[in-house]
Amino acid sequence: MNPKYIANIEKIGNLTEEEKIALKKVTEKYVFRINDYYLNLIDWTDPNDPIKRLVIPSESELDEYGRWDASDEDTNYVAKGCQHKYQTTALLICSEVCGAYCRYCFRKRLFRSDVKEAMSDVSEGIEYIANTPEINNVLLTGGDPLVLATKKLRLIIEQLRAIDHVKIIRLGSKIPVFNPMRIYEDESLLELIKEYSTEERRIYIMAHINHPREITDEARKCFKALHDAGAIIVNQTPVLKGINDDPVVLGELLDKLSWAGVTPYYFFINRPVAGNRSFVLSLKEAYEIVEEAKARTSGLGKRVRLSMSHTSGKIEILAIEDGKAYLKYHQSRDNEYGKFMVLDCPDDASWFDDLPNNEQYWKKPNKKVSNVISVNEMPDMPTAKQRSKRNQDKNK
Repeated sequence: MNPKYIANIEKIGNLTEEEKIALKKVTEKYVFRINDYYLNLIDWTDPNDPIKRLVIPSESELDEYGRWDASDEDTNYVAKGCQHKYQTTALLICSEVCGAYCRYCFRKRLFRSDVKEAMSDVSEGIEYIANTPEINNVLLTGGDPLVLATKKLRLIIEQLRAIDHVKIIRLGSKIPVFNPMRIYEDESLLELIKEYSTEERRIYIMAHINHPREITDEARKCFKALHDAGAIIVNQTPVLKGINDDPVVLGELLDKLSWAGVTPYYFFINRPVAGNRSFVLSLKEAYEIVEEAKARTSGLGKRVRLSMSHTSGKIEILAIEDGKAYLKYHQSRDNEYGKFMVLDCPDDASWFDDLPNNEQYWKKPNKKVSNVISVNEMPDMPTAKQRSKRNQDKNK
């Protein structure tokens, strides 16, 4: 069963005409797409429904806030479509489409019609990985790699599996909850995973499940199909105001993931990305919510780590107590793994850069290649011509 996709906000029947007019302005800046399967998870009688908030635009997205590329990913590119920030891990940005577009997305810049970071041809990236033996795991991301045709995915995975030092292949995807049928009904995809996820060289699905209501019977059927094919599934989600900023909800998510055999992997602090102001929690709020949620679950649920994906690395929040933030580098761009940091933490601080004297622990990066343009240096709005083309595509 292939769900029907909707890329025009005016075709969402549950919105009023006034809402459609107001939200069309938002979709001129930030792309919109949803499918009817996920649309049916929304409780339209609840004006604050978290699933609605995940995928239906809000006028608050036009509030001035943040940067298009809040973690300076432009500085991590080493070849077209390939990032290498951490020593053993490479990213292949192989898709510029998602099953639907999360409103909080930290890579919404990829969906601008004037940005070309994602590459359908990842041969340059694969060549770089083949020539860089310290890379032992590769993340396919974007966009969503499981939006790609299975034949295309097979081509990429076969090439990666031909590189002896690549032991783990990861697929970053929200398709297990956006469109689970795409996975469990595609025997060729499951065969591909079965062939290349072996006892010594696994394929991991890095799922993006934000709320327990996304774990439907269809999603569980998808998890089972992936498990049966030999994939390992882990989950990551930011802690988001108005979506999952409730210890009961987050605790339920941790339980339901564990019960389904999906490892809770990361809780993230929302990055200060353009359009994301309404999702922001302070570091103190996020830490306290997460700790209360972990108190409600088993040791299996407690495996999750609360981190910030900062320009300088993944910074784990160990504790926030008495106005101090206790942090350490869980991953580090500059090989500062494990560095422990204690900084003053104002109650309204919501990102590492908001902590006084954070500059002592990191330096701004230089680009590794010169031909990648930072979206932060581009116009805030796509040009009228490009915007017009995108809207024409939507209405097809």
